[in-house]
Amino acid sequence: MKQLFGILVMCAFSIAAFAQQNEDQNPANQKMLEKSRALNQLGDNEIRLNIPYAIAGIPEINYERYLADNMGLGIAGAYSFEKVENMRLRYQLMPYARLYFGEKKASGFFIEANMGLIGQKSREIYYDISGSIISDSLKKSINAGFGAAAGAKFLARNGFVGEVYLGMGRLFGNSITYAYPRLGICLGKRF
Repeated sequence: MKQLFGILVMCAFSIAAFAQQNEDQNPANQKMLEKSRALNQLGDNEIRLNIPYAIAGIPEINYERYLADNMGLGIAGAYSFEKVENMRLRYQLMPYARLYFGEKKASGFFIEANMGLIGQKSREIYYDISGSIISDSLKKSINAGFGAAAGAKFLARNGFVGEVYLGMGRLFGNSITYAYPRLGICLGKRF
């Protein structure tokens, strides 16, 4: 009886092993495995352009390096080339860290923690009681702050990426504004 039970157990394990081997040799499964490997071998670097900021005259370029399949560190830089009198933002430098929750490498839903270094300017005009201008000056300030954002990254097989994100940060110190937006619709390439 023990020998018969042992033979049946060995047969069951053999059948399970062959079934697993045949499943891996299925052409549909092979194609999915190849696509997954190709996406994971695209590289650990990415560069992107924030389209709305570029349209507004403050092009923002993002660089990100992936430390793991679900984590990346990056930096975003923007500079205002336009000399519009009422535009407050002059430049921004924003290092950030992201945690990804997608199945592909560094894609899908993500959350971000960032630190902003933002240069601003504003025109200050002071009037006396009669309405005459007492002083007219341009105030410039550089402030730092912390913020958070959330978004989604979409990855194509050829390495092109698109992402959308939305967030906000708080500036500290003697700032012209006390908050900064973190928003974008970006297009870029992974390499």
